[in-house]
Amino acid sequence: MKYSCKLLILLVFFLGQAAVAQYTETINNNRPGGSQGAFAVGTKVLQLEGGFGLGKEEHRLLQTETSAFAIDYAVRYGLFKEELEVIFNGEFQSNNITDTRTSTAGDVVYSNFRSNTLGAKYLVYDPYRKRDLEGPNLYSWKANNKFQWRDLVPAISGYVGANFDFIDNPEGKFTNNYTVVQEGLSISPKVAVITQNNFKSGFVLVTNIIANRVTTENPEYGYIVTLTNTITDWFSIFVENQGFKSDAYADQLLRGGAAALITKDWQVDASLLYSLKDTPTRLYGRIGVSYRFDMHDEDEFIEEKGKAGREKRRAEKNKNKKEKDEKKEKNKSKNRKDGFEEEDGDGDGGQN
Repeated sequence: MKYSCKLLILLVFFLGQAAVAQYTETINNNRPGGSQGAFAVGTKVLQLEGGFGLGKEEHRLLQTETSAFAIDYAVRYGLFKEELEVIFNGEFQSNNITDTRTSTAGDVVYSNFRSNTLGAKYLVYDPYRKRDLEGPNLYSWKANNKFQWRDLVPAISGYVGANFDFIDNPEGKFTNNYTVVQEGLSISPKVAVITQNNFKSGFVLVTNIIANRVTTENPEYGYIVTLTNTITDWFSIFVENQGFKSDAYADQLLRGGAAALITKDWQVDASLLYSLKDTPTRLYGRIGVSYRFDMHDEDEFIEEKGKAGREKRRAEKNKNKKEKDEKKEKNKSKNRKDGFEEEDGDGDGGQN
């Protein structure tokens, strides 16, 4: 529990920092990896992500073989502010397990949800917005493309969610990492700190530090590190390492795959998952699709905060003050000129 408290303290600290969000012209997707990116989808953007997978598992100690079918899904919506999105995601899996210890092997079949989680993600720090406002160096290609130490500073987000686990979730020796629920509905927290580095070379590095179900008898702690490379404007590949541990189950997973952009709002993907353990070994193939309904207002994301925002507002204030002073001086000059003309007119009248 002490680790979850530390994560919560870190999360509260991060949420107190200044942030600037950035809406993207193309779909901002968490698939096909298992990690979350730091950036939100943008206000008034509804995004649907989902896929299905087929897999094989073999447990060396239990001497079982499992054929699995899984469906994963996510609904994301940008709410109130550019930095904030709400997320509902989960996974359903059906397992067909064969006990190979006897010649008359029997099959056990069960299906249930591995997870259903409702949460919110908030972008608390964005180092890239200010750089975009500064623009490129028009006199040096080298200056725009060389490595800079500030490239190592990531965007940072915090995530807080609630898991909803129902009675009859499979438990026991065949469950692997299915959630153990004793009775009724179990609601438990999930928190995460998310970082994202967008490098100039087209690589993106995402890290998630996660504390999950921290109030249950089997809290889980883990991490996900994802490296993505954008090869073209419409095609990218990724590799990923995920590790997690609890009293009930621990594993080390490797993922790899690719994603292709069909339109700016539609993406398809494919990936493979492999477990480094043999209790059980796991090999899964997945394909998926993501689509967004973009109702984002044009230029809505221009709002500035932090130092960049203060400097911009200060410059606008000085500009408005200068324009107001110039207008005031112009009116004074006009009034003086009109007064002189009236005096000249009176003088001429007196001579006549």
